[in-house]
Amino acid sequence: MANPLKQLAGETAIYGLSSILARILNFLFVPLYTRMLTQAQYGVVTEFMAYIGILQVILVLGLETGCFRFANKEGEDPRKVYSGALLAVTGLNFAFLACMVAFSEPISAALGYEGYRVLIIYVAGILFCDNITAILFAKLRQEHKAVKFAVIKTVKILTETAANLILFFWYPAHAFIGGMLSPAPDFTYPIFAILVSCVLCLVLFIPDILRLKLVWDAPVVRRMLLYSLPLMIAALPGVANDLVDRVLFRYFDTSSEAWRASLGIYQAAVKLAVIMNLFIQMFRYAAEPFFFQRAGDKGSKELYAVVMEYFTAFCGLVFVGVIAYIDIISLLLGRDFRVGIGIVPVMLLSYMLLGMLFNVSMWYKLSGRTNMAVWITLTGLIVTTVVNIVFMPRFSYWASAFAHLSSYLVMFVLSAFLGQKYYPIPYKWGRLVMFFLLMGVAYAGMFFVADIPSMWARLAINTVITVAYAGAAWMLLRRRPVAAA
Repeated sequence: MANPLKQLAGETAIYGLSSILARILNFLFVPLYTRMLTQAQYGVVTEFMAYIGILQVILVLGLETGCFRFANKEGEDPRKVYSGALLAVTGLNFAFLACMVAFSEPISAALGYEGYRVLIIYVAGILFCDNITAILFAKLRQEHKAVKFAVIKTVKILTETAANLILFFWYPAHAFIGGMLSPAPDFTYPIFAILVSCVLCLVLFIPDILRLKLVWDAPVVRRMLLYSLPLMIAALPGVANDLVDRVLFRYFDTSSEAWRASLGIYQAAVKLAVIMNLFIQMFRYAAEPFFFQRAGDKGSKELYAVVMEYFTAFCGLVFVGVIAYIDIISLLLGRDFRVGIGIVPVMLLSYMLLGMLFNVSMWYKLSGRTNMAVWITLTGLIVTTVVNIVFMPRFSYWASAFAHLSSYLVMFVLSAFLGQKYYPIPYKWGRLVMFFLLMGVAYAGMFFVADIPSMWARLAINTVITVAYAGAAWMLLRRRPVAAA
């Protein structure tokens, strides 16, 4: 069992190179955005990114996971699997792009951004490129080409970075794209920078597309869609669950006239929890194909249980570490955005539960009961929506933070319960609870020293507490019986 764990850890690290770079640069742009843009302008960027996130799930048709399933299935031709998925996604996204270009003016006016029809076109272009490359990235993951995956992702990230720097620091003095971008920094800049990077990423994949020698096999595509569409339907409320609060600010925030400012403050604070989300993304890239490929191995379920323990312990370390140095991390935000710093611990814990949910929800993918995912994620969406609608008019972004925590907790409990019924995995729940208790003790210790006047004294004590958590968690992991290790 040690070799599979080392393989998973190794691929997680390689995928993480590009993910780390993406998140770090994205994180480093927070000081830029929160100083060059107003709270309301940053809120607009957040709103459109929410639309992109939701539409990506619909327009990729769940075929990323479907490719993993069928490319590893005996009797299926991987070339036909990826060709069919790529052609299906390309056709759907081309039709969407054409519609968005044709109706960009009335759509922008309906959203309250009259005169910014280019935003609608940018969003459609991002979706067109990103959804096509999503299938090609899935192919690299299935073939364990983690290095190539990381290189292309890195080029994409650096392109977005360069585009942002040019737009914010050079373009306003040399404006030459008449009608496409504002001559002064505004919310169009970050979105246009993403579009540029997505176009380049698609161009880099052209040789891979040509080598694939696309072929359309209708029966193969039909089988994939029957498997994948329930996953897409299930993922839609899942992604909506993550992003619906950004949409609800428009209607339910405490200050109806300044909802974009509240949304900007909320998004800036959420960005500080990026480290937890970073590790989860790294883990998911490597873990999903890993879980499928090990599904038929003897002792695979015991392996999944061990993975969950290491995952939980490390997430706990991320939680404790971010809280320990929050005084320094918060300085990355512009002064006007720091009022939302209090929600960071809530979002860190929320993302940790989301990562654990990914682990316990693998049962319905491995067992083929993907229809169950719909009800689990729909339940989570209902919890998020209700909490936001009821409490956002009074508590603004605090309601959004606790809505995420409540929703992920409900989905985790529901998925774990159903998983033990249909695809039982021997998780050691007592051990998992112990990691949370260790986190709670560490957090309480940091809370009690928060009033110490000297920031350096607080940081020194918090460092000791973080090291103590890491040591205690490691000892707990090492106490696992030899037979299960």
